[in-house]
Amino acid sequence: MTSYLTIARGGETTIEVKRSRFLCSLRRVEQETEARAMVEELRRAHWDARHHCSAFVIGPDGMLQRSSDDGEPSGTAGAPMLEVLRGRGVTDVAAVVTRWFGGTLLGAGGLVRAYGDAVAAGLAEVGTLERRLLQEWSLRLDHADAGRVEGELRLRGVEVLEAEYAQDVRLLLGVTDPQALVASVAALTSGRVVPTRVGERWVDRP
Repeated sequence: MTSYLTIARGGETTIEVKRSRFLCSLRRVEQETEARAMVEELRRAHWDARHHCSAFVIGPDGMLQRSSDDGEPSGTAGAPMLEVLRGRGVTDVAAVVTRWFGGTLLGAGGLVRAYGDAVAAGLAEVGTLERRLLQEWSLRLDHADAGRVEGELRLRGVEVLEAEYAQDVRLLLGVTDPQALVASVAALTSGRVVPTRVGERWVDRP
């Protein structure tokens, strides 16, 4: 997989259903230990709440998925929360919904809707980003050529990740089509400069 959606930032959103309060906390995570630590952190912070239900999806392919009802009737909390995360196509995301009971029983259907709606409201609030896997290529240029070549590469959709100016100029470029990059550099420098692949990285874009 070369791209996926994740949340733009962490955040908290509250909804109220029949006087029960549902606080959805969202956070970007890359490991299961981070997601579980988040649950425990919120459990300590909101010790007076009855439930801290959770769901998370991790990995570029979303292969690691877990959910917990934390004392709510089976299938009424964690599963609908996870379903919202999957339905929005996001990964590397943990959601915890903390519930304060308002005195009125919601029933199984009411709980499913409330927990799902809390996560949906949270995602709408924090927004999403596309994470793209780019190949990193290094390009060394003379100062006389650097500005022109950099400008042309940007126009052709190449991402300039870093620029270092010393005796010469080193550009660290991010691309999804390395063959097009090599061809562009050859055309722009009359074949005098050849880029070198140095790695890869995930880059966030709105």
